[in-house]
Amino acid sequence: MKYSVNKFLLAFAATVIMSACTDDDSFTTSPDHLLTFSTDTISMDTVFSRVPTSRRFLWVYNKSGDGIRCSNVRLANGNQSGFRVNVDGTYLGKESGFQTANLEIRNKDSVFVNVELTSPMTNKLDPQLIEDNLVFRLESGVEQKINLNAYSWDAEILKDLKVSHDTLISSDRPIVVYGNMRIDSLATATIAPGTTLYFHSKAGLDVYGRLVAEGTPEKNIVFRGDRTDRMFDYLPYDMVSGQWNGIRFHSSSYENVMNFTDVHSTFNGIVCDSSDVSRLKLKFYNSIVHNCQGYGLRSVNSVVDVRNSQLTNTLNDCVAIHGGGALLLNCTIAQFYPFDSNRGAALRFSNGENDGETLHKYPLYQMDCINSIVTGYADDVVMGSVADSTISYTYKFQNCILRTDSIDNGDNIKNVIWEDADSVATDTVYGGEKNFKLVDINKQHFDFHLSNVSKAIGKGTKEDNYYMPTDREGRKRDDEPDLGCYEYVEPVKEQE
Repeated sequence: MKYSVNKFLLAFAATVIMSACTDDDSFTTSPDHLLTFSTDTISMDTVFSRVPTSRRFLWVYNKSGDGIRCSNVRLANGNQSGFRVNVDGTYLGKESGFQTANLEIRNKDSVFVNVELTSPMTNKLDPQLIEDNLVFRLESGVEQKINLNAYSWDAEILKDLKVSHDTLISSDRPIVVYGNMRIDSLATATIAPGTTLYFHSKAGLDVYGRLVAEGTPEKNIVFRGDRTDRMFDYLPYDMVSGQWNGIRFHSSSYENVMNFTDVHSTFNGIVCDSSDVSRLKLKFYNSIVHNCQGYGLRSVNSVVDVRNSQLTNTLNDCVAIHGGGALLLNCTIAQFYPFDSNRGAALRFSNGENDGETLHKYPLYQMDCINSIVTGYADDVVMGSVADSTISYTYKFQNCILRTDSIDNGDNIKNVIWEDADSVATDTVYGGEKNFKLVDINKQHFDFHLSNVSKAIGKGTKEDNYYMPTDREGRKRDDEPDLGCYEYVEPVKEQE
């Protein structure tokens, strides 16, 4: 009896195994059996000619109920478009005629496809559509296609550019920078209005001489990363921090000018190395530093003049002043960095700096913050510290919103609106984000123009020449100027 049961089980198992093998190994030629794709289009958005893109991915599924064999998988245009495709580990290159044959996809199985692009020059000023098709020809004779497309934009490519004499940098095309762009100590690099510099990963700008980036309200100069694709559907890489290394003004660099410029999605936005404090290091007017994986503006024993500017969302401090002199006039300094809750201060200032091994003492002879907003998510985003009580430590806040504990320090503090717990009774406390039109940390969307409930409206001063007649966008300020770099504008009412 025992022998008969075992004999029955063995026969049953053999039947199941043979049936499974039959199901898995059979291939249909019926035109009704088709492949399924994770997407019908792979779009690269806008790319730069001659610059390799990141990879895009595609899954090919067989949910038809039987095995499907592709007699041919090919790039329709061969090498004409610049697309590069790998199908299930096989590269569709020149040696294979940009195709592969006899690709088998069993029932309930799948294969993986990745796509890259290095588009050729289009010899046009505007982005041009390029496209190709990845064609799956089944044994049934049916052809299924995946469209590959991108807009290719011809760009000037600069690799390890060294500016050794006075140079104007201008182009009617985008400029892509690889490696470090260096301005030598005896040279001045002037960036033309409306120019955008796209920095590749780990590229940056080292200034030993002088940088003059004079944009206009209509033609800002932009320093950004070179990725034009998206991390997620709602999140372009241009809105992700750490895309490039940023701008560094070395000790030999003075009289730099950045006006109507936009520096964003970098590691450190701007770093000013220790210098002669009798000379101006940087004039930073009507400009933006936003979304940095390090510091926004870090000044060490230097003199910086910052007006009508937005310095926002950094992993470390948005503004860090270690000694020297700084004027922050009509600035919006806001710390809502979205990628890490352990973010730094909005504004930090001290008369020294400890690098972990050594305390470096730098007299702070000026740190004037006038007509400005300094706020963020944390309860306290303004950090002042004395590294050495024997050397100068001078600061002044006048007509500002400060998200920190209120203090009374005589002439150093004047007409300040405190965003702290003690101000609840006077109805001046509210979340720092309510100053602005939009703070969406989930989707990383921010608009630092003033909201209609902001207490910054009409709280500025014209005293002591602490007044900018226009805002960051060239808009005229009224007789009761607003705090921050943007003047509030009443929304236009729709006509009924």
